[in-house]
Amino acid sequence: MKAMILAAGRGERMGSLTDATPKPLLRVGGRRLIEYSLESLRSAGFSQVVINIAYLGVQIREFCGDGGRWGLSIEYSDEGERALETAGGIAKALPLLGGRRFLALNADVICDYPLAELRDRGQGLAHLVMIDNPPHHAAGDFALQGGVLSQTGAENLTFSGIGVYEPALFAALPLEPLRLRPVLEQAMLDRQVRGEHYRGFWRDIGSPGRLQEAVQSLDRLNPNPGYPSPDSSDSGQA
Repeated sequence: MKAMILAAGRGERMGSLTDATPKPLLRVGGRRLIEYSLESLRSAGFSQVVINIAYLGVQIREFCGDGGRWGLSIEYSDEGERALETAGGIAKALPLLGGRRFLALNADVICDYPLAELRDRGQGLAHLVMIDNPPHHAAGDFALQGGVLSQTGAENLTFSGIGVYEPALFAALPLEPLRLRPVLEQAMLDRQVRGEHYRGFWRDIGSPGRLQEAVQSLDRLNPNPGYPSPDSSDSGQA
């Protein structure tokens, strides 16, 4: 199974922190944010990774390179000056992802979910990892009942940004900016989106305040120390 890291966004809510640095390269606890995703994938046994890039994407390409220092093989889906959003970005990357089910995760999420377990999630067009609603997203996204996700239900959960998808979900999409939610909602009408409720460590770096919260709570996470950043001696925050 291949994996995709979604790293093309501008990160506008980060303010001046992303004026000259793409969000995936911000420092969190002495590491670049994208390193948590790379290390988690390698620890889970993934070896082939696709990263989509747009805003300041050359910096991400230069930092991650071919992935060799993490024991990975990295390819890039370059969206140019205008990011294609999540669904559009995945649709563009399909030729690199191949014709089989793949994992996709947001570059701005730090989570201790055991990604290796997602290799066995093979039902429906998508399988999403859902979490309790964080304070900044109290209304949640979708309802989970009997392992199936829907737009409405007794109680919503929040999409973690981690999911497994069939290529067919994106194959007919135009290569233009398109969010993931409407694509998932269409598939939900046919009960083709499944999910699970994860209650472990999860942080998304969606604002400067949440970046600092993540730094303060990283003692709950045990990142693999075997893949050091080439500039790991510089532990200052972005």
